[in-house]
Amino acid sequence: MENEAPTVDYEALAVGLAAAVPMVGHLGLEYLEVGPGSGRVRLPDDEAMRNHVGSQHAAGLFAVAETASGAAFVGAFAERLGEITPLARSAEISYVRIAEGPIEAAAVLADPDEKTAALDRDGRVEFPVEVELTDGDGEVVATATVHWHVRRNEH
Repeated sequence: MENEAPTVDYEALAVGLAAAVPMVGHLGLEYLEVGPGSGRVRLPDDEAMRNHVGSQHAAGLFAVAETASGAAFVGAFAERLGEITPLARSAEISYVRIAEGPIEAAAVLADPDEKTAALDRDGRVEFPVEVELTDGDGEVVATATVHWHVRRNEH
């Protein structure tokens, strides 16, 4: 049994993320799922988060997209979190349609094993995380890409 890979408790990881990032609580974002290279986060429908036309504010949509991308990153690198420093380097978002009601952001990091291997080999890695934002009817309201830079900590 000594060669078994450590098991990651992704539910506990989601709870820990919510506690570690105060802005998530401030905005009322909810972690729905954290997995190995995937994350889902909900932006609630809150009148205080609406824009001048009564729909979800663009800044709230960006925040939920970036938060979901972080959840996907954390899920992929869960076993190395104490050894690394992650930074979101840049991001792009495209607003596709008016976003009303609660919005769910689903993020995917392609080939997470490749990214962790690059970190092991080079001491750093850069990669995009793709995010799709949908409303309660499953309609896409926005898409985003968040570019992450991760480096191994110096000891």
